[in-house]
Amino acid sequence: MNITSKGRYALRVMMDLAQHADDGFVSLKVAAERQNISLKYLEMIISHLKRNNLVESTRGKEGGYRLARKPEEYTIQEILSCIEDNLAPVACIQDGSIQCDRAGECLTIPMWKELDDITNSYLASVTLQDLIDGKRWRQKQDKTA
Repeated sequence: MNITSKGRYALRVMMDLAQHADDGFVSLKVAAERQNISLKYLEMIISHLKRNNLVESTRGKEGGYRLARKPEEYTIQEILSCIEDNLAPVACIQDGSIQCDRAGECLTIPMWKELDDITNSYLASVTLQDLIDGKRWRQKQDKTA
């Protein structure tokens, strides 16, 4: 699995909108400046997020974007899936199903499928709020220190 810059930037803009939810609708220009992301690139990303009903928008002087739901209601898997073509570790797995002419004889397919399942399960267990809080990972760091 290779998360592209589009996927990483989608997470960053979603976190930005979550962190500034009290501001109402956030100008994409302001979010782009805060996140140091090209406005043109962010426009392309936000259109995917809007098309998948992850964000809402309004036009006008006070226009911009905001989350359509609470941060704890978004999983990272949901966000990345609307941006990335395939989150699977290999090309022969698409959307959780095996798409390979050699699947019946390939000895590696079960391993790749299991890795895909583990990855999707993990990403589905992490919310946008988890990323913002960071508690989940601080606790693990404290235990290893």
